Amino acid sequence: MSVDFDLFVVGGGPAGLATAIAAAGQGFSVAVADAWGPGIGKACGEGLMPDSVQALSALGVSVPAECGRAFEGIRFLGCGVTADARFPFGQGLGVRRTVLHELLSAEAARRGVSLLWGARVTGLTAHGVECEGRVIRSRWTVGADGGQSSVRRWAGLDACHRDEHRYGFRRHYRIAPWSEFMELYWGEEKQTEACQIYVTPVGPEEVCVALISRNPQLRLDQALPMFPELAGRLRDAEASSLERGAVTASRQLKRVCTNRVALVGDASGSVDAITGEGLCLTFHQARALARCLDPELDTRGEAGSLAGYAEEHGRLRRRPALMADLLLMMDQRAWLRRRALHALSARQGTFSGMVAMHVGALRPAEFAAHFLALGWGLLTCA
Repeated sequence: MSVDFDLFVVGGGPAGLATAIAAAGQGFSVAVADAWGPGIGKACGEGLMPDSVQALSALGVSVPAECGRAFEGIRFLGCGVTADARFPFGQGLGVRRTVLHELLSAEAARRGVSLLWGARVTGLTAHGVECEGRVIRSRWTVGADGGQSSVRRWAGLDACHRDEHRYGFRRHYRIAPWSEFMELYWGEEKQTEACQIYVTPVGPEEVCVALISRNPQLRLDQALPMFPELAGRLRDAEASSLERGAVTASRQLKRVCTNRVALVGDASGSVDAITGEGLCLTFHQARALARCLDPELDTRGEAGSLAGYAEEHGRLRRRPALMADLLLMMDQRAWLRRRALHALSARQGTFSGMVAMHVGALRPAEFAAHFLALGWGLLTCA
Protein backbone atom coordinates (compact mmCIF):
# COMPACT_ATOMS: atom_id res chain seq x y z
CA MET A 1 0.00 0.00 0.00
CA SER A 2 1.33 3.43 -0.92
CA VAL A 3 1.24 5.68 2.15
CA ASP A 4 1.83 9.34 2.86
CA PHE A 5 3.17 8.59 6.36
CA ASP A 6 3.95 5.52 8.41
CA LEU A 7 2.23 7.07 11.42
CA PHE A 8 -0.49 9.72 11.52
CA VAL A 9 -1.08 11.14 14.99
CA VAL A 10 -4.37 12.88 15.76
CA GLY A 11 -3.80 15.35 18.59
CA GLY A 12 -0.79 17.58 19.10
CA GLY A 13 -0.65 17.75 22.88
CA PRO A 14 2.15 16.13 24.92
CA ALA A 15 0.84 12.61 24.18
CA GLY A 16 0.76 13.12 20.42
CA LEU A 17 4.11 14.92 20.26
CA ALA A 18 5.81 12.35 22.51
CA THR A 19 4.51 9.54 20.29
CA ALA A 20 5.68 11.35 17.17
CA ILE A 21 9.14 11.92 18.65
CA ALA A 22 9.49 8.29 19.72
CA ALA A 23 8.30 6.93 16.36
CA ALA A 24 10.50 9.31 14.37
CA GLY A 25 13.41 8.10 16.48
CA GLN A 26 12.64 4.57 15.22
CA GLY A 27 12.93 5.76 11.62
CA PHE A 28 9.22 6.09 10.83
CA SER A 29 7.74 8.98 8.87
CA VAL A 30 5.26 10.79 11.12
CA ALA A 31 2.67 13.53 10.88
CA VAL A 32 0.80 15.20 13.76
CA ALA A 33 -2.47 17.07 13.19
CA ASP A 34 -4.14 19.35 15.69
CA ALA A 35 -6.90 21.92 15.27
CA TRP A 36 -4.99 24.25 17.61
CA GLY A 37 -1.44 25.56 17.41
CA PRO A 38 1.83 25.37 19.38
CA GLY A 39 1.85 26.28 23.05
CA ILE A 40 -1.28 24.29 23.94
CA GLY A 41 -2.16 24.64 27.62
CA LYS A 42 -4.24 22.55 30.02
CA ALA A 43 -5.45 22.91 33.58
CA CYS A 44 -3.12 20.61 35.51
CA GLY A 45 -0.74 20.67 38.47
CA GLU A 46 2.29 21.20 36.18
CA GLY A 47 4.61 19.11 38.33
CA LEU A 48 6.86 16.44 36.78
CA MET A 49 8.05 13.77 39.22
CA PRO A 50 11.66 12.53 38.84
CA ASP A 51 10.50 9.52 36.81
CA SER A 52 8.61 11.92 34.51
CA VAL A 53 11.77 13.99 34.07
CA GLN A 54 13.67 10.79 33.19
CA ALA A 55 11.00 9.69 30.72
CA LEU A 56 11.03 13.12 29.09
CA SER A 57 14.83 13.00 28.84
CA ALA A 58 14.61 9.59 27.16
CA LEU A 59 12.60 11.32 24.42
CA GLY A 60 15.46 13.78 23.97
CA VAL A 61 13.76 16.71 25.69
CA SER A 62 15.17 18.62 28.64
CA VAL A 63 13.77 21.70 30.34
CA PRO A 64 16.25 24.60 30.66
CA ALA A 65 16.77 25.69 34.27
CA GLU A 66 15.31 29.12 33.57
CA CYS A 67 12.07 27.60 32.25
CA GLY A 68 11.03 25.73 35.39
CA ARG A 69 11.64 25.18 39.07
CA ALA A 70 13.02 22.05 40.75
CA PHE A 71 11.46 20.57 43.89
CA GLU A 72 12.91 17.94 46.21
CA GLY A 73 9.95 15.85 47.30
CA ILE A 74 6.29 15.72 48.31
CA ARG A 75 4.61 17.17 51.39
CA PHE A 76 1.13 16.28 52.67
CA LEU A 77 -0.66 18.79 54.89
CA GLY A 78 -4.01 18.27 56.59
CA CYS A 79 -5.88 17.32 59.77
CA GLY A 80 -3.38 19.33 61.83
CA VAL A 81 -0.26 17.38 60.75
CA THR A 82 2.44 17.46 58.08
CA ALA A 83 4.28 14.59 56.39
CA ASP A 84 7.03 15.05 53.85
CA ALA A 85 9.49 12.86 52.00
CA ARG A 86 12.34 13.56 49.61
CA PHE A 87 12.58 11.73 46.33
CA PRO A 88 14.91 8.68 46.40
CA PHE A 89 16.58 9.92 43.21
CA GLY A 90 16.67 13.10 41.15
CA GLN A 91 14.41 16.10 41.50
CA GLY A 92 10.89 16.93 40.48
CA LEU A 93 10.33 19.81 38.11
CA GLY A 94 7.56 22.37 37.97
CA VAL A 95 7.09 23.73 34.45
CA ARG A 96 4.28 25.60 32.76
CA ARG A 97 2.31 23.33 30.44
CA THR A 98 2.67 25.80 27.55
CA VAL A 99 6.47 25.79 27.98
CA LEU A 100 6.56 21.98 27.99
CA HIS A 101 4.44 21.90 24.84
CA GLU A 102 6.77 24.29 23.02
CA LEU A 103 9.80 22.16 23.95
CA LEU A 104 8.10 18.98 22.70
CA SER A 105 7.03 20.75 19.49
CA ALA A 106 10.59 21.90 18.84
CA GLU A 107 11.99 18.38 19.33
CA ALA A 108 9.35 16.87 17.03
CA ALA A 109 10.20 19.41 14.32
CA ARG A 110 13.91 18.71 14.78
CA ARG A 111 13.26 15.01 14.14
CA GLY A 112 11.45 15.73 10.88
CA VAL A 113 7.86 15.25 12.09
CA SER A 114 5.30 17.00 9.87
CA LEU A 115 3.38 19.29 12.22
CA LEU A 116 -0.05 20.14 10.79
CA TRP A 117 -1.20 22.90 13.15
CA GLY A 118 -4.72 24.18 12.56
CA ALA A 119 -5.65 20.98 10.70
CA ARG A 120 -8.87 19.25 11.71
CA VAL A 121 -9.29 15.48 11.34
CA THR A 122 -12.92 14.55 10.68
CA GLY A 123 -12.84 10.75 10.47
CA LEU A 124 -11.00 7.49 9.87
CA THR A 125 -10.85 5.75 6.51
CA ALA A 126 -9.88 2.21 5.54
CA HIS A 127 -6.28 3.31 5.01
CA GLY A 128 -5.84 6.50 7.01
CA VAL A 129 -7.75 9.63 8.00
CA GLU A 130 -9.86 12.38 6.53
CA CYS A 131 -8.12 15.69 7.22
CA GLU A 132 -9.12 19.07 5.85
CA GLY A 133 -11.20 17.56 3.06
CA ARG A 134 -8.69 15.00 1.80
CA VAL A 135 -7.61 11.47 2.67
CA ILE A 136 -4.15 11.03 4.15
CA ARG A 137 -2.95 7.44 3.94
CA SER A 138 -0.89 5.91 6.75
CA ARG A 139 0.12 2.49 8.03
CA TRP A 140 -1.12 3.35 11.51
CA THR A 141 -3.27 6.03 13.08
CA VAL A 142 -2.73 7.14 16.66
CA GLY A 143 -5.45 8.74 18.74
CA ALA A 144 -3.80 11.23 21.10
CA ASP A 145 -6.79 13.55 21.19
CA GLY A 146 -7.54 13.55 24.92
CA GLY A 147 -10.17 12.21 27.27
CA GLN A 148 -13.06 12.90 24.88
CA SER A 149 -11.21 11.25 21.99
CA SER A 150 -12.97 11.20 18.63
CA VAL A 151 -10.49 8.63 17.31
CA ARG A 152 -11.42 6.31 20.16
CA ARG A 153 -15.10 6.60 19.22
CA TRP A 154 -14.47 6.19 15.48
CA ALA A 155 -12.37 3.07 16.09
CA GLY A 156 -15.00 1.47 18.35
CA LEU A 157 -12.72 1.49 21.41
CA ASP A 158 -14.98 3.39 23.82
CA ALA A 159 -15.96 0.38 25.99
CA CYS A 160 -14.65 0.75 29.57
CA HIS A 161 -14.03 -1.41 32.61
CA ARG A 162 -14.11 1.76 34.70
CA ASP A 163 -14.96 5.42 34.12
CA GLU A 164 -15.04 7.84 37.09
CA HIS A 165 -14.57 11.60 37.04
CA ARG A 166 -13.41 14.46 39.23
CA TYR A 167 -12.89 18.13 38.39
CA GLY A 168 -9.84 20.33 38.52
CA PHE A 169 -9.34 24.11 38.49
CA ARG A 170 -5.96 25.79 38.22
CA ARG A 171 -4.57 29.29 38.65
CA HIS A 172 -1.03 30.71 38.87
CA TYR A 173 0.09 33.21 41.51
CA ARG A 174 3.03 35.58 41.36
CA ILE A 175 4.81 34.73 44.61
CA ALA A 176 8.18 33.19 45.46
CA PRO A 177 7.82 29.47 46.31
CA TRP A 178 7.98 29.03 50.10
CA SER A 179 8.84 25.33 50.10
CA GLU A 180 11.30 22.96 48.42
CA PHE A 181 8.46 20.42 48.19
CA MET A 182 5.43 20.08 45.99
CA GLU A 183 2.65 20.45 48.56
CA LEU A 184 -0.66 18.61 48.68
CA TYR A 185 -3.25 20.07 51.05
CA TRP A 186 -5.97 17.67 52.18
CA GLY A 187 -9.40 18.81 53.30
CA GLU A 188 -10.18 18.55 57.00
CA GLU A 189 -12.42 15.80 58.32
CA LYS A 190 -15.22 18.21 59.23
CA GLN A 191 -15.43 19.75 55.73
CA THR A 192 -18.47 18.88 53.66
CA GLU A 193 -16.46 19.11 50.40
CA ALA A 194 -13.78 16.44 49.95
CA CYS A 195 -11.04 18.10 47.94
CA GLN A 196 -7.30 18.59 47.60
CA ILE A 197 -5.18 21.55 46.55
CA TYR A 198 -1.75 21.13 44.96
CA VAL A 199 0.90 23.83 45.07
CA THR A 200 3.77 23.40 42.60
CA PRO A 201 6.64 25.87 42.16
CA VAL A 202 6.95 26.64 38.44
CA GLY A 203 9.43 29.52 38.55
CA PRO A 204 11.49 31.68 40.92
CA GLU A 205 8.50 33.97 41.48
CA GLU A 206 5.50 31.83 40.56
CA VAL A 207 3.49 28.87 41.85
CA CYS A 208 0.73 26.81 40.28
CA VAL A 209 -2.28 26.16 42.54
CA ALA A 210 -4.62 23.38 41.45
CA LEU A 211 -7.86 22.25 43.10
CA ILE A 212 -9.35 18.76 42.57
CA SER A 213 -12.78 17.70 43.84
CA ARG A 214 -15.87 15.74 42.87
CA ASN A 215 -17.93 18.93 42.68
CA PRO A 216 -17.87 20.58 39.23
CA GLN A 217 -19.14 23.81 40.81
CA LEU A 218 -16.39 24.16 43.43
CA ARG A 219 -13.86 26.84 42.44
CA LEU A 220 -10.56 27.94 43.95
CA ASP A 221 -11.96 31.09 45.54
CA GLN A 222 -14.56 28.98 47.36
CA ALA A 223 -12.12 26.26 48.35
CA LEU A 224 -9.15 28.32 49.58
CA PRO A 225 -10.87 29.45 52.83
CA MET A 226 -11.07 25.73 53.76
CA PHE A 227 -7.24 25.79 53.90
CA PRO A 228 -6.40 28.77 56.16
CA GLU A 229 -2.62 28.32 56.06
CA LEU A 230 -2.52 28.30 52.27
CA ALA A 231 -5.10 31.09 51.99
CA GLY A 232 -2.93 33.23 54.26
CA ARG A 233 0.12 32.73 52.05
CA LEU A 234 -1.78 33.67 48.91
CA ARG A 235 -3.83 36.53 50.38
CA ASP A 236 -1.67 39.32 48.93
CA ALA A 237 -0.33 37.40 45.92
CA GLU A 238 -1.34 38.58 42.46
CA ALA A 239 -2.94 36.02 40.15
CA SER A 240 -0.74 35.59 37.08
CA SER A 241 -3.24 33.56 35.04
CA LEU A 242 -6.98 33.11 34.77
CA GLU A 243 -8.62 30.19 36.52
CA ARG A 244 -8.97 27.28 34.10
CA GLY A 245 -10.83 24.00 34.53
CA ALA A 246 -10.51 20.41 33.31
CA VAL A 247 -11.93 16.95 33.99
CA THR A 248 -9.68 14.33 35.55
CA ALA A 249 -10.75 10.73 35.00
CA SER A 250 -10.05 7.28 36.36
CA ARG A 251 -10.74 5.44 33.13
CA GLN A 252 -9.71 1.93 32.09
CA LEU A 253 -10.62 0.89 28.56
CA LYS A 254 -11.29 -2.68 27.53
CA ARG A 255 -9.08 -2.24 24.44
CA VAL A 256 -6.53 0.41 23.46
CA CYS A 257 -5.80 -0.63 19.87
CA THR A 258 -6.98 -2.37 16.72
CA ASN A 259 -4.67 -3.63 13.99
CA ARG A 260 -4.34 -0.08 12.60
CA VAL A 261 -5.36 2.32 15.36
CA ALA A 262 -3.69 2.82 18.75
CA LEU A 263 -4.58 5.18 21.59
CA VAL A 264 -2.10 6.99 23.83
CA GLY A 265 -2.37 9.44 26.72
CA ASP A 266 -5.80 10.32 28.08
CA ALA A 267 -7.42 8.96 24.91
CA SER A 268 -6.25 5.50 26.03
CA GLY A 269 -7.61 5.84 29.58
CA SER A 270 -6.16 7.64 32.56
CA VAL A 271 -5.49 7.63 36.27
CA ASP A 272 -6.77 10.38 38.55
CA ALA A 273 -4.64 13.54 38.61
CA ILE A 274 -4.10 13.03 42.35
CA THR A 275 -1.03 10.94 41.44
CA GLY A 276 0.67 13.62 39.34
CA GLU A 277 1.83 10.76 37.09
CA GLY A 278 -0.30 11.38 33.99
CA LEU A 279 2.50 12.79 31.85
CA CYS A 280 4.99 10.15 32.98
CA LEU A 281 2.53 7.43 31.98
CA THR A 282 1.98 9.17 28.65
CA PHE A 283 5.70 9.40 27.86
CA HIS A 284 6.18 5.71 28.63
CA GLN A 285 3.18 4.77 26.49
CA ALA A 286 4.61 6.76 23.59
CA ARG A 287 7.93 4.91 23.72
CA ALA A 288 6.20 1.55 24.20
CA LEU A 289 4.02 2.12 21.13
CA ALA A 290 7.04 3.10 19.01
CA ARG A 291 8.80 -0.13 20.06
CA CYS A 292 5.76 -2.24 19.19
CA LEU A 293 5.20 -0.86 15.68
CA ASP A 294 5.78 -3.61 13.14
CA PRO A 295 7.10 -2.21 9.83
CA GLU A 296 6.35 -5.42 7.94
CA LEU A 297 3.26 -5.77 5.75
CA ASP A 298 1.13 -8.89 5.73
CA THR A 299 0.18 -10.82 2.61
CA ARG A 300 -2.95 -8.69 2.04
CA GLY A 301 -0.94 -5.49 1.90
CA GLU A 302 -2.25 -4.28 5.24
CA ALA A 303 -0.21 -2.71 8.00
CA GLY A 304 1.25 -5.07 10.55
CA SER A 305 -0.63 -5.47 13.80
CA LEU A 306 0.13 -3.57 17.01
CA ALA A 307 0.78 -6.80 18.88
CA GLY A 308 2.40 -6.17 22.22
CA TYR A 309 1.22 -2.60 22.77
CA ALA A 310 -1.97 -3.56 24.62
CA GLU A 311 -0.01 -5.78 27.02
CA GLU A 312 2.65 -3.11 27.61
CA HIS A 313 -0.01 -0.46 28.10
CA GLY A 314 -1.65 -2.51 30.84
CA ARG A 315 1.66 -3.16 32.57
CA LEU A 316 2.57 0.53 32.57
CA ARG A 317 -0.78 1.46 34.10
CA ARG A 318 -0.59 -0.81 37.16
CA ARG A 319 1.64 1.22 39.50
CA PRO A 320 0.04 4.67 38.99
CA ALA A 321 -3.42 3.08 39.11
CA LEU A 322 -2.58 1.44 42.46
CA MET A 323 -1.31 4.76 43.86
CA ALA A 324 -4.41 6.55 42.60
CA ASP A 325 -6.71 4.03 44.27
CA LEU A 326 -4.85 4.33 47.59
CA LEU A 327 -5.02 8.12 47.56
CA LEU A 328 -8.64 8.22 46.41
CA MET A 329 -9.62 6.06 49.39
CA MET A 330 -8.30 8.88 51.56
CA ASP A 331 -10.33 11.37 49.52
CA GLN A 332 -13.57 9.43 49.93
CA ARG A 333 -13.35 8.54 53.64
CA ALA A 334 -12.75 11.35 56.13
CA TRP A 335 -11.91 9.01 59.02
CA LEU A 336 -9.34 7.18 56.88
CA ARG A 337 -7.83 10.47 55.70
CA ARG A 338 -7.33 11.66 59.27
CA ARG A 339 -5.82 8.38 60.45
CA ALA A 340 -3.60 8.00 57.36
CA LEU A 341 -2.21 11.53 57.62
CA HIS A 342 -1.44 11.08 61.33
CA ALA A 343 0.18 7.69 60.65
CA LEU A 344 2.31 9.06 57.79
CA SER A 345 3.36 12.03 59.90
CA ALA A 346 4.43 9.75 62.75
CA ARG A 347 6.18 7.25 60.47
CA GLN A 348 8.21 9.28 58.01
CA GLY A 349 9.96 6.13 56.76
CA THR A 350 6.60 4.79 55.62
CA PHE A 351 5.86 8.00 53.72
CA SER A 352 9.34 7.86 52.15
CA GLY A 353 8.60 4.30 51.00
CA MET A 354 5.28 5.44 49.58
CA VAL A 355 6.97 8.24 47.62
CA ALA A 356 9.67 5.82 46.43
CA MET A 357 7.00 3.48 45.06
CA HIS A 358 5.18 6.47 43.59
CA VAL A 359 8.18 7.39 41.40
CA GLY A 360 9.09 3.80 40.50
CA ALA A 361 12.11 3.35 42.77
CA LEU A 362 10.31 0.68 44.79
CA ARG A 363 8.12 -2.10 43.42
CA PRO A 364 4.68 -2.59 45.03
CA ALA A 365 5.85 -5.94 46.47
CA GLU A 366 8.84 -4.20 48.06
CA PHE A 367 6.49 -1.65 49.61
CA ALA A 368 4.66 -4.41 51.50
CA ALA A 369 6.55 -3.86 54.76
CA HIS A 370 5.80 -0.12 54.65
CA PHE A 371 2.17 -0.88 53.86
CA LEU A 372 1.91 -3.15 56.91
CA ALA A 373 3.44 -0.40 59.05
CA LEU A 374 0.91 2.05 57.67
CA GLY A 375 -1.90 -0.39 58.40
CA TRP A 376 -0.71 -0.74 61.99
CA GLY A 377 -0.54 3.03 62.24
CA LEU A 378 -4.14 3.33 61.07
CA LEU A 379 -5.23 0.93 63.78
CA THR A 380 -3.28 2.53 66.59
CA CYS A 381 -3.40 6.29 65.90
CA ALA A 382 -5.89 8.42 67.76
